[in-house]
Amino acid sequence: MELRLTSEEIIKLKEGENIYSAMKRSGIYLVAPCGGKGTCGKCKVMVIDGGHEVISYGRLTSKERESNIVLACQTIPRGDLLIEIPKESRLVVGDKIAIANTKDIVNYLRSFGVEINPLVKRVTIELPPPTISDSISDLERLKRALDEKGLGMMRFSHLVISKMADVMRHGNWNVELDYIPCDDASNEAVFLSSRETCSRKYGLAVDIGTTTVVVYLVNLVSGEVVDVGSTYNSQMRYGDDVITRIVHATEGGGLNELREAVVSDINTIADSIMDRHGIEPCEVITASVAANTTMSQLFWGLDPAAIREEPYIPTLNSYPLWHGGTAKLSINEQSPVYTVPCVASYVGGDIVAGVLASKVHRNSEIALFMDIGTNGEIAIGNNEWLMTAACSMGPCFEGSGIRCGMRATPGAIESVKIDPDTLEPQIGVIGGGHPMGICGSGMIDAISEMFFSGIIDQKGKFVRGKTDRIMEGEEGLEYVIYKDEAYHKNIVLTEVDMENIVRAKAALYAGITTLLNEAGFTIDMVEKVYIAGGFGNYINVEKAIIMGMLPDIPRERFVYMGNTSITGAYLCLMSEDLRKEAEDIASKMTYVELSVSRGFMDEYMSAMFLPHTDMSQFPTVTGRVF
Repeated sequence: MELRLTSEEIIKLKEGENIYSAMKRSGIYLVAPCGGKGTCGKCKVMVIDGGHEVISYGRLTSKERESNIVLACQTIPRGDLLIEIPKESRLVVGDKIAIANTKDIVNYLRSFGVEINPLVKRVTIELPPPTISDSISDLERLKRALDEKGLGMMRFSHLVISKMADVMRHGNWNVELDYIPCDDASNEAVFLSSRETCSRKYGLAVDIGTTTVVVYLVNLVSGEVVDVGSTYNSQMRYGDDVITRIVHATEGGGLNELREAVVSDINTIADSIMDRHGIEPCEVITASVAANTTMSQLFWGLDPAAIREEPYIPTLNSYPLWHGGTAKLSINEQSPVYTVPCVASYVGGDIVAGVLASKVHRNSEIALFMDIGTNGEIAIGNNEWLMTAACSMGPCFEGSGIRCGMRATPGAIESVKIDPDTLEPQIGVIGGGHPMGICGSGMIDAISEMFFSGIIDQKGKFVRGKTDRIMEGEEGLEYVIYKDEAYHKNIVLTEVDMENIVRAKAALYAGITTLLNEAGFTIDMVEKVYIAGGFGNYINVEKAIIMGMLPDIPRERFVYMGNTSITGAYLCLMSEDLRKEAEDIASKMTYVELSVSRGFMDEYMSAMFLPHTDMSQFPTVTGRVF
């Protein structure tokens, strides 16, 4: 028997094996915080063809059942089976794209002039066994040995002490102590283990985006990224943007739901990676988290209500070192979790991490940094000053809210080129093979090419009759990018999609121009533009300028940075010096609140056209299109 996926993967089935187990065995992972027990209701797949037995539908709605949606962990194939994995169900572990971006990350860490220096240190101790003549307590015995090593000032939690007797005797009095050095010359004991168990040192770097969650598992000794996992942020079922989620947390009483959703996402990824590499949870002894201000507060279970109410004040910007157990992470419960500091209500640790990763704060040149995601966060400055602002773009460039949208993972259409004579599109797919949807860079390409070819007008509306690829769909007119005759499911961009994308690009460009005006600069004075975000490595600058998303300046000034939030989280995980730099960046940033800026709305309305109502701002586009 074979299990076939619409993405063209084929899995040989074992008798009586459920879909979830078969896919996991073949290295294809689904979101399943319950571990495949059928209680979370997240490992959804759609059965296209073939016999199968459903043990339980769990939490699936009647509408989902009517659409042939089943839970993979509760469905056993009874012959060859063809299924489709919804984009929100797929957990990307060992993503080749993400791994490729990490292969030189240790050298990049060292390019900052710092050495590997994680938050948690380890000391090996050989203790003399107790005797009748040496009958001091286990704790005093350990303290005596630490004093001999110059580590006499050590604080011990109840959790560490509660396990001390067993660890010491199991390890035949040879133990390892993980601890956090503190500024007041005292140290905090984190974890005591025998030298035979939990002997390896790993950490997690986590990027909590509004739409996606990314996790690095890192070897704390070498700095190597062992593996990477990513998935959609399950908080999306409570709202696509931070405001909707704040409302759900405060007015809907859903704070714990939101917290549990994102923590379960992180744990699902971490558990899958640890299982894949045979790593015990106790060996993951520290973590670093970068997220926007709302995501940071929701992760820690803090009420975000004040963030959306004038004067827009978060509970805190700088976080204490709370523990993995407090965070409910499935790692060593005593592990310290470092939260990259935030700046203000809508500029968080993800942007501080991004500025750190881009080195804007270290260079004298005037640079513009932008993180393009659900929120468009922007920073401008150099090694002397920094200004920052944020604008809501929506999650369209990360695939959400777009009919055929998906993240920049294998199977996504990442590039589109339309022949000016035939108006037929040519596509590029990440990883090659069968296209499953279209990601942000593909959307930008498609809209720019359609505009350049006259398929859409300056308002982003389709020109009827221009090509037979413009068809009437359920939501009005749509353009067929890829005709999927095998599975009878075309990949399209609808006019509703176009409106979402144009609004998003207008918000970003208006944010850039407003911040520049506040700083007293013109766009030609910017010497470098750093582009970050989930699809930052794939965006075509030329196409983004044509649609009016990026400023029309010399192309050599643009630098691709990819996901700088996870890079910054990794840097903070590995270096005490860089953690201090992150805190310095956050303290230096001057925040501009765009919601009360009189100029922002004017700039936004002007940018609601392709590329802009003021074509003098796009001189290289004017000559090509008009």
